[in-house]
Amino acid sequence: MIASLNGLSVLVTGASKGIGKGIAKGFADAGAKVLIVARHESSGAAAVEEIRSAGGTANLCCADVSNRKEMSAAVARCVELYGGLDVLCANAGIFPSAELESMTDEQWDEVMNINVKSTFICVQICLPELKKSQAGRVVVTSSITGPITGFPGWAHYGASKSAQLGFIRTAAIELGKYQITINAVMPGNILTEGLENMGQDYLAQMSVSIPLKRLGSTQDIANAAMFLASKEAGYVTGQTIVVDGGQVLPESLEAMG
Repeated sequence: MIASLNGLSVLVTGASKGIGKGIAKGFADAGAKVLIVARHESSGAAAVEEIRSAGGTANLCCADVSNRKEMSAAVARCVELYGGLDVLCANAGIFPSAELESMTDEQWDEVMNINVKSTFICVQICLPELKKSQAGRVVVTSSITGPITGFPGWAHYGASKSAQLGFIRTAAIELGKYQITINAVMPGNILTEGLENMGQDYLAQMSVSIPLKRLGSTQDIANAAMFLASKEAGYVTGQTIVVDGGQVLPESLEAMG
């Protein structure tokens, strides 16, 4: 547990399930006050209850991260509940599959709006409150897919995740004068609800190409996000942390021995 996170106000987008929920739980376990921002009230409320039942502090605000009005309301709710905002975890994202040959403009635009434009919107709307904080931090959830690897059907997703990294590097320069850092976590294959439903054979097959021989957990991503949000990482900005168990390292399966 990172002691410097205790008492901080943290807003996590896309936190009703998967990696986002894991990040929210990690911060709450470290003593932070968490606002879960999600589109669906039922799953968001369940995530809040899970955190509260473990002794953490959490509340829910339903919002579309690509909608300025709704995100402004979410930030205002965070300030109302916790007195300010210290950390933004811009985690919300979608990954629908569409082959390049048949991909429509609408499919491309949807992924770009949710994954890239919303990152810009969330940072911009949170900035006035982050500037007031003595511990202003932004942590973006990117991916190894796009910046490092590719996968059929995810050309739009990969492009969006690469775009997030370009965004944080210039944002880091602009936010530096306020002592606000912005960094990204790049997950590999992480065991979430969706993957668990694919069955053990599928999970075992995915694990074969990972040097650590296992899929990552949402706690693994939370640990990286919490470090980047901590006082201890105060001199780290515009950077990325790959959390993939070494997945991107082997040239081929033969290299795994």
